[in-house]
Amino acid sequence: METRYKTTGVAGAGAMGRGIAQIAAQAGSTVRLYDTQPEAVQRAIQELGAQWDRLREKGRMDEAAVAAAKERLRPATSLQDLADCDLVVEAIVERLDVKRSLFSQLEDIVGPDTVLATNTSSLSVTAIAAGLKRPQRFAGYHFFNPVPLMKVVEVIAGLKTDPSVCEGLTAFAKQMGHTPVQAQDTPGFIVNHAGRGYNTEALRIVSEGVADFATIDRILRDQVGFRLGPFELMDLTGLDVSHPVMESIYQQYYDEPRYRPSVITAQRLAGNVLGRKTGEGFYRYADGKAQVAPEPAVPKVDEMPPVWVSTRAARRAELFQLLKDLGATIETGQSPSMQALTLVAPLGFDVTTVAVVERLDPARTVGIDMLIEDAATKRRVLATNPATRADMRDAAHALFARDGKPVSVIRDSGGFVTQRVVATIVNIASDICQQRVCTPRDLETAVTLGLGYPMGPLAMGDRWGPTNVLEVLFNLQTVYGDPRYRPSPWLRRRGAIGLSLLQEEA
Repeated sequence: METRYKTTGVAGAGAMGRGIAQIAAQAGSTVRLYDTQPEAVQRAIQELGAQWDRLREKGRMDEAAVAAAKERLRPATSLQDLADCDLVVEAIVERLDVKRSLFSQLEDIVGPDTVLATNTSSLSVTAIAAGLKRPQRFAGYHFFNPVPLMKVVEVIAGLKTDPSVCEGLTAFAKQMGHTPVQAQDTPGFIVNHAGRGYNTEALRIVSEGVADFATIDRILRDQVGFRLGPFELMDLTGLDVSHPVMESIYQQYYDEPRYRPSVITAQRLAGNVLGRKTGEGFYRYADGKAQVAPEPAVPKVDEMPPVWVSTRAARRAELFQLLKDLGATIETGQSPSMQALTLVAPLGFDVTTVAVVERLDPARTVGIDMLIEDAATKRRVLATNPATRADMRDAAHALFARDGKPVSVIRDSGGFVTQRVVATIVNIASDICQQRVCTPRDLETAVTLGLGYPMGPLAMGDRWGPTNVLEVLFNLQTVYGDPRYRPSPWLRRRGAIGLSLLQEEA
């Protein structure tokens, strides 16, 4: 198959530019690599040559393919050297004025049919193209770092982009071995937009003193299956990268509460506590390894109290069976005895609210998160309220740890940890579809490939029930009075009629 763009220019020889140059050359395009610092281009060419040699040694490329890729990668000493390119991709600093200036110069150099593309992650494609004479040939082409390994690219149409431009970029992405997804020109496009729920809600939880960084990371890894907890992820990315994106998307959406950043990351960014790259972030690092305090030991309880379960508990029958399997003495009366440990399992509400509404003794009341089936999780999460006695907290901890499954005990929180984070992720994804930023299918593809989630956010909503997610959101709104938890119309309507969140309208 003939390569879609025979000659590709790449402006910017940093990590992103090198990665784009690598996969374009491997796809059969002659690549002209430009940077304002010529030594950066030479260094990039040397590093890519070494990378191809390693791929040959591992048997992933043969000798002829490596030689051809090296031959196709050529330095550009000035922008003029990009004059004959069919496509020029910009991968420079994330500043609107600098990008506009570059494309203004390029437009006077390249041919009239040359496609111009920006690798911006958070700036408006329309705004970058605004000063061009021919904005119809301009589009977003957003890759992820490291480019050769992150197999997804967002193809973004600006307001004046010709559809044929996006069609060509889509075809070229496939030739480079990547999966293209189509996005409208909205803040954060798909991946950075959809990713708002994970980190920002985790930061909000920790800001309320509900749990520490490590506990939240453990819960979200073990209960939902995320490969990295949110604080591990931010340490890996670096707050110098992730916090400005948080602020950018929040401000571009005119202070939409769903995307509100956190003072925690702002303060750490100011103090240069950025993550792995500085040796200290949410964790301290020694020899590149996070130093994590061990989990608290399971309390020793000499005499276990009887257990009474709220009549309104989520998955009540399953909870009864679990207690039976753990050897608990279960009370089945209309109300608990004066000695009983009282268990509640709310969706969205905090333990305090449930204790008040159900007229339970808060001193003996503990919550358990039952959004996800116990058999499907590697960890149980309990929550106390401000009045919970230490003996009741310890009894609940010891009881639910009897079979060896880890238990995290957190302070009172509407929606525990998992419910809050999952509901926020699903809600933001639903609103992305409601805004027609992309199709549900492209959203799921972009998030699973770009963020590494265990499943797409809409599939996540379907997995644990749109009506359950709605209940969590409505009750979080009641507890916190915050519009960030208002449900998306996409979620509300599909939940009301029992329709999959992945279902598009005819």
